[in-house]
Amino acid sequence: MNLKVCVIGAGSTGITICKALKDKNIAFDCYEKGSDIGGNWRFGNDNGMSNIYKSLHINTHRDRMQYEDYPMPKDYPDFAGHELIYKYFQDYVNHFGLRPYIKFKTGVEKVEPVEYKNNIIWKVTTDKNEVNYYDAVVVANGHHWAERWPNPPIPGTETFKGVIFHSHKYVDPQNPVNLMGKKVVILGMGNSAMDIACELSDKYVAKKVILTSRRGAWIIPNYMFGFPVDKFTGLVHPLTPYPLQRAIFTLGYKIAIGNLERYGLPKPDHKIGQAHPTISQDLLVRFGRGDITYKPMIERYEGNTVYFQDGSKEEDVDAVIYCTGYDVKFPFFDKELIDKLRIEGNYVPLYFRLFTPEFHNLFFGGLVQPLGAIMPIAERQGKWIAKYLTNEYALPSYADMWEWIRNYQKEISKRYVASPRHTMQVDYDLFMYQMKKEMQKGEKRAIKIKDLKNVLPLSQEFQNNKIAV
Repeated sequence: MNLKVCVIGAGSTGITICKALKDKNIAFDCYEKGSDIGGNWRFGNDNGMSNIYKSLHINTHRDRMQYEDYPMPKDYPDFAGHELIYKYFQDYVNHFGLRPYIKFKTGVEKVEPVEYKNNIIWKVTTDKNEVNYYDAVVVANGHHWAERWPNPPIPGTETFKGVIFHSHKYVDPQNPVNLMGKKVVILGMGNSAMDIACELSDKYVAKKVILTSRRGAWIIPNYMFGFPVDKFTGLVHPLTPYPLQRAIFTLGYKIAIGNLERYGLPKPDHKIGQAHPTISQDLLVRFGRGDITYKPMIERYEGNTVYFQDGSKEEDVDAVIYCTGYDVKFPFFDKELIDKLRIEGNYVPLYFRLFTPEFHNLFFGGLVQPLGAIMPIAERQGKWIAKYLTNEYALPSYADMWEWIRNYQKEISKRYVASPRHTMQVDYDLFMYQMKKEMQKGEKRAIKIKDLKNVLPLSQEFQNNKIAV
């Protein structure tokens, strides 16, 4: 009897993990709440969770975002729109014959560990009350769908007479709220905030656009010195000491961009690389033209007036858009399992951001925030999982896994500003290199272990026994 695996989610991470399992002839079911693949890259997704705005483009160069096993078409622009990216994912699924393995319009309601023959198998209950048992579970439900709001709320929020909504709901200048000719405040300094601010500040759209935030950010254009910026950074060897990398990029930034204060933006309170970068080719130009105004953090609301921490105020504000990020959530896990996995808020302790030390057959795909794209990382994770399930890779000891996790978190805390988004931060090139090296080490460990059985095929036996009873 063969192993059977459950994959939760058919977004860009889930589909490449499915491909890796199929390549190794590992049986699996992929559950997707929506009626098609794509996750956040499917515009108008009917899964009730994913949403993207109509003007969205990738901010990582296509060559750095593509799957290794299926390159993007060379006629794609450097920073393609979501329509082309979604088509690419569709082509990927169709090319590798993955669609028959995906159960569409089927969400996962609950995932529970079940002890059987001194092992753990997984009971998976769907929102259709179907129950199946699996030898392993891959969680790929994404981390850009559960809106994060300021906690505690900004004083006076309940008194604000305009509209407040999260950027996750934003579609275009007229949806979900008509912002044409309106005065809009945008809270945040991430990529969504920049895109939305630029779109609304276009001529004949919003009446006035104000950008506000807790801290400044380094605004990095898509192109520097004639190169897509991520290709420029990719020229540096991943093992180059980070202080030297930062010095090189800081010098290039000063030459190409200069001081952000010249554009009307605050000086960041951290060095380049100490926070997730904000990519925008248009923002600095919009500030230079006066199309967008910057204000420090919102202090309070009174009616339609927004007060800022520098003592200034803006009257007759029609809408405030919170671009405040997302919480990491696993609604199919109960509290007991959350506690067992030591998940706290957005922090999920994982060995190489993939393996949980507590369960040898539970994996988390794509739960990273890279300085680059998730897709190639997820592709490598899928191949890693497949090698592990076919006993071609052996994990280090439980203690060694926890030592890596603690050291990883220590490095994250030293380098990055304290923020929920930085709990799973990785440097793309370095992390890809480290993953490859660890996979090679694990392959050597597996060779040394006689009769290695990482995961036993017990789920179907257990399910058959239950049916017989």
